[in-house]
Order: sequence, then structure tokens, then C-alpha cells
Amino acid sequence: MDEKTRLIHAGRQVQPRARTVGPAIQRGSTVLLPNSRALYEEELGYGRAGLAAQEALCEGLAELEGATSVHLYPSGLAALSGALTAVLKAGDSILVTEGAYKPTRVFCQRVLSRFGVRVEIYDARLSPDELMALVRDDTRLILLESPSSLTFEIQDVSAIAAAARARGVLTLMDNTWAAGLYFKPLAHDVDISVQALTKYVCGHSDIFMGSAATNDAALAAKLEEGVHDFGWAVTGDAAYDILRSLRTLPTRLARHDETARAVAGWLSAQPQVARVLHPALPGAPGHAIWDRDYSGASGLFGFVLNPVPIEAEHAFLDALKIFGLGFSWGGFESLAIRCDPQLKSRTFVTGMEGPLFRLHIGLEQASDLIADLGAGLTALEAAS
Repeated sequence: MDEKTRLIHAGRQVQPRARTVGPAIQRGSTVLLPNSRALYEEELGYGRAGLAAQEALCEGLAELEGATSVHLYPSGLAALSGALTAVLKAGDSILVTEGAYKPTRVFCQRVLSRFGVRVEIYDARLSPDELMALVRDDTRLILLESPSSLTFEIQDVSAIAAAARARGVLTLMDNTWAAGLYFKPLAHDVDISVQALTKYVCGHSDIFMGSAATNDAALAAKLEEGVHDFGWAVTGDAAYDILRSLRTLPTRLARHDETARAVAGWLSAQPQVARVLHPALPGAPGHAIWDRDYSGASGLFGFVLNPVPIEAEHAFLDALKIFGLGFSWGGFESLAIRCDPQLKSRTFVTGMEGPLFRLHIGLEQASDLIADLGAGLTALEAAS
């Protein structure tokens, strides 16, 4: 053969020289098949379906979720929108908690509605009986997120899922806050458990990915069809890095939990703070349900200040040196944001004494984070 041809085909027969603790990272769109019949009979005929690292990550996530089937998506929102479109059709109705991640609600109201799905937003504080009273003959799915995004209401997921299943209604839960570790939706009768792996499973604020897990074979087939039809794919490199982080998730999340509880406890004693929205704190709304169903808490919680001028709110955040000012969460770094601008699109949130803030507690020392927040509150007082 000509040298040009030899160079194109050189090195393609090399096999792994040794077994490593992580899976092989295969970068490939084309999959070479063994013979002509396999072209249309082989299940894996194209790299978009996922190769070694993606398969290994799905196996790890299945262990975490207690699932028989896991599908990967290029972001958490893609996992939510992909799972919803896989199981819904025109003429269906969906109940969506107002406490869901705002882009989830926007997708349902802007996209699903355009394609003939009736979308009703419900108050995250509804009891299971009150929520089931909203179910109609065309209700296909109830979307849950507990704790709620920003406002941290706890839903009685077990009771809702059981009641929905008895009525033939599917449930889908965004379980990113508990990271699949401290709460197991599928063990509580939820049909589809979705996570933004971007957050705690990744843990380093540098990869977008999402997952949808189920134990229902028919739903797994629909999810598989949806992934294929929409062309979702994740790279082997990203899957490898997420799997590497998954192995340390219990260790990292325990530190997030411990430090966050210390910071939340300190904040609850500050005179500028009206209340702390952390479900693991005794007396917090939903604490009894959290204590019954959850084995731990993550590092994400909110707090409400007593009324202050907007300039004081900005002064508080601008005085922080350790806390970064940024959206997302789940990484090793602590973050803080103002929440009130995001609450304007909500209908049911009431009773806030003053401005709402959200903190993500990273892996720094609790004493340093408390000192940083103390400096912020001092700046807030000066600006007030």
C-alpha cells in the first residue's frame, strides 16, 4: 500500500496494554463493525449512542439511583426537557411545581404548550391531597422538585408519587439538590429521577451534563427513543470526568452538608436575618418530611433578611471575598446570589419578610465562611 494509505490505517489495531481503574476514553463517531450483517443488526452502530466511558458512567449512576436504566444528556435542562418530551404528547396535561428550576417551568410553558400539552403550575406547598385534586382525566405527569429551587419547600414525594401511581399518573422529580445520594426518588415510587450532573456529581463547576433514571422498562424505551430522536450525546471525556467525580461524591457531599449546617445555624442567630430556609434545621418548613425521608442535606440553602434598601443588599454581596457571586452550584466553591428578581415570575410565593438570598456552601472552612458573611452583614448595616 501507498504510504498515505498506511498512515491512515496505522495504529488502529492496538489494544489497551493494561487494565486501569477508569474506563477507556473512546473518541469516535464512527463505529467499525465486524461484518456486513452487523451493519444493520448490531445494537451499537454509531458513536453517539455512547462508548466505554459513557457506559461506565451509566452503570455508576444506576448504582447511585437504584435504577435499571440511565440515559445521559448534555445538560441538566436537556435531561429535564428530553425526559418530558419523551413521555408527553399533544392532548396530555402536566402539573408543574412552581418551585421547579425556572428554565424547567419556562420550557413547559413556552415549548410544551406550543406543542399541545396543557401546563398547569401548582403551589409547591400543596398537600398530596390538594395536589391530587388538580388531577384531570388528561393529566399524564406531575413534575416534582424537592426542596424547591430558591424557596426550599419540601414536598411529600412519597405520598404524592403513591397517589399519582394509583391514578395512573406519572411522576418525574428533579433530584439535583440531594444528588441521588441523600434521597432516592425511585425507591419512593417516583417514575423518573432526573439530575443535573453539572452540580454535585461533577463537583468542580466545569462540565455540563444531565441524567434521567428509571426502573420502568417501557419508560426506559421511551427515554432511549427520545435521546436518539433529538440527537442528544455526551463526549467520552466528559463522561470519564463525571464518573471520576461520582466516586468521591459521598465524601464531598458530607463536607458540604456539615459546613452548610454550621453556617445556617450561625445565620439563624443574626439579628439582620428574619429566617433561614434550610430543611435540615429543626422548625424549618418541611423539616419533619425531610427528617423522615432524607439521609442528609446538601450545601444549598436560602435565608431572608429583614427589610433593607436595595443598596444594602448590593453592599452585602459586594463585601464578600470568599463567596463568589454566580449562578449554578454544586462545586467546591461557595457562591451567593440575590433571588428576588427571579421571584417576580412566581404566583404563589408569599410571606417573605424581606429580600431572599441563596447560598451554596463549598468545601472551605466554616469559620472562614462565617467571617466572610459577618463582614457582608457589617457592610449591609453601614449601607442601611
